[in-house]
Amino acid sequence: MITISRLVEEAEKFIRECYTELGYETHIKTRLQEITQAIETTGTYEHTFDELVHGARMAWRNNNRCIGRLFWDKLHVLDARSIDNEQEIYEALVHHIDYATNDGKIKPTITVFKAHQHEQNSIRLWNHQLIRYAGYETEDGIIGDPHSIAFTAVCEKLGWEGNRTNFDILPLVFSIDGKEPVLYPMPDGLVKEVILEHPSYDFSPLHTRWYGVPIISDMCLEIGGITYTAAPFNGWYMGTEIGARNLADDYRYNLLPKVAECMNIDATRNSSLWKDKALVELNVAVLHSFKKEGISIVDHHTAAQQFHQFEQMEAKCGRHVTGNWMWLTPPLSPATTHMYHRPYDNTIHKPNYTYQQAPYV
Repeated sequence: MITISRLVEEAEKFIRECYTELGYETHIKTRLQEITQAIETTGTYEHTFDELVHGARMAWRNNNRCIGRLFWDKLHVLDARSIDNEQEIYEALVHHIDYATNDGKIKPTITVFKAHQHEQNSIRLWNHQLIRYAGYETEDGIIGDPHSIAFTAVCEKLGWEGNRTNFDILPLVFSIDGKEPVLYPMPDGLVKEVILEHPSYDFSPLHTRWYGVPIISDMCLEIGGITYTAAPFNGWYMGTEIGARNLADDYRYNLLPKVAECMNIDATRNSSLWKDKALVELNVAVLHSFKKEGISIVDHHTAAQQFHQFEQMEAKCGRHVTGNWMWLTPPLSPATTHMYHRPYDNTIHKPNYTYQQAPYV
């Protein structure tokens, strides 16, 4: 639990930075007096809508792992802080998915639920992402996404039954004020999915698909000493997130051997570089398929160029860009990007999005 003195300190630092960037310098003194009085009286304070919006955007700008920060000031902020019952939370999550998907023209979006006060006054989303595929451990091996096995088991204990395919969309699970979790099914037709196709090879034997919008839902948003434990947010996919990680990692869907079969290439010798060939074409298929369906996606070379543009714009604003080199360099052809050839300062600045332990662990 944050101390009163630390909360005042964090709030002041945020307000000074936020209001200066917004051109509200003349209001800083009055606002800080209001906040200090609120903290001394109630032990906390509430952000104005402008503070919430700019704070959420600053958090994206400060996130060291994100390559897509060029668009930080385009984040759409949906204020759901007044919502405090199960049905309205569910409706807000469904609205986020629909709003952010935008028929394929994805909008960077965050929905912010009420601030965390204590375990009996907070909201937790149990999904890693609002949209994710189930994973099942069976005697014959794993069906679906191995990353989702633990959460899928939680859903089944709550009464959910999947079809046990490789691409069962998981339900929405959340808890309010320390109570038992509740489960709501994903509405039919809400999630846009992409069937994987390749422009030159026949990838139909893979029977593979992926969902269009990555909406991270298990991180918390920290702004000025206030923590929002339920604040799902999204941008759009960089192709390699799907093609070089989700579908390719041997501890995820492990598709490279099957892709090699579709391409009729020799996968018996490492020296044939079959993994490299299969990996490139799998990523070609991801980009091709998303574009064919009209769903926003960016290739890793364009994303790297956009990050370079972000660095230049931040320098003009007098801000030092921090970053996590391991996360910024794409998993495919990293040496072709400028980030690979330079170090990054991994200092964490706030506001930011931070990890929190899964409630079912």
